[in-house]
Amino acid sequence: MNPNATFIHPAKFYINGFFNVPHAQYFYIFLCFVYIMTVLGNGLLLSVIYMVKTLHTPKYMIVFNLALIDLCGSTALIPKLLDTFLFDNRYIAYEACLSYMFFVWLFTFVQSWTLVIMAYDRFIAICFPLRYHSIVTKPAIVVMLLFTWVFLLSLMACAVGLLDRLTFCGSVVIKSFFCDHGPTYHLACSDTSLNFIMTQVVMTVIMCIPPVLIVLTYICIGKALSRIASREEQLKALKTCTSHLILVTVFFLPLLGTNIAVQISSLDPNVRIFNSTLTHTIPALLNPIIYSLKTEEVLNSIKKLYKTNRLSSINLSKKVTSLSWLQVLQ
Repeated sequence: MNPNATFIHPAKFYINGFFNVPHAQYFYIFLCFVYIMTVLGNGLLLSVIYMVKTLHTPKYMIVFNLALIDLCGSTALIPKLLDTFLFDNRYIAYEACLSYMFFVWLFTFVQSWTLVIMAYDRFIAICFPLRYHSIVTKPAIVVMLLFTWVFLLSLMACAVGLLDRLTFCGSVVIKSFFCDHGPTYHLACSDTSLNFIMTQVVMTVIMCIPPVLIVLTYICIGKALSRIASREEQLKALKTCTSHLILVTVFFLPLLGTNIAVQISSLDPNVRIFNSTLTHTIPALLNPIIYSLKTEEVLNSIKKLYKTNRLSSINLSKKVTSLSWLQVLQ
């Protein structure tokens, strides 16, 4: 590429969203409810893990990271989405659009690989139970999570940075519900071959490698469980994986389904936007619910915190009542 080349960037992009869909505002109101519940659910899960010392384990460090991603990812996407469509602020500055894209996809990437780290945790716990505490340590998990964040942040920075080397001289209408990478770079009137290659790399990293690794992990887990003689022990070991399997299904099934449908057929733009919106928002809502209801440790910790807070309130109330009576008697 010519180092002296001039790149033409628009002052603003226009986010199109749904086209000719009646009562679309009710869908955005539903997303507002989803966001409130996501903040409350993930906020509760983060608080419980932080306050209960028995949950300060490598496994719950990964769960804490997932809840934090869900909270940040929803906050990066939904408030701006509501501002765009509920209040009809569809124009977005060029720089703001790239930032919007960067953060929404970054948190999606990290969520994808956090599920892989969770699968690794379950793999070691079931296949190498006697060595679990020596392999899955807090420092090991910190290194894995830190590497995931740094690597994916660098990858997303490259993908977004390459957009800055494109010239936009035609339409500025992004046919999506946010500043999505594909619909944005397709608006360019300069050579986008490098952007296409980067998109393939990114999609491989986020959508192909993680589910393949997770499937391979569960094949190994299945083989390990088949060697356990007792049916009861098999079910007990498998039960520790149910929360993770549900999380994987909720995250990857709609993500892969929507993208495969786009590749093999001419999916209606409104259907694609509807599916993509739910794909980016519903997993973050369901993850804390799944972990609260499906994981006995978390459920017991919530009950314990509730009882402790209730007893503290009762004791405080008694102290206040006693002091009041003393003052009256004096």
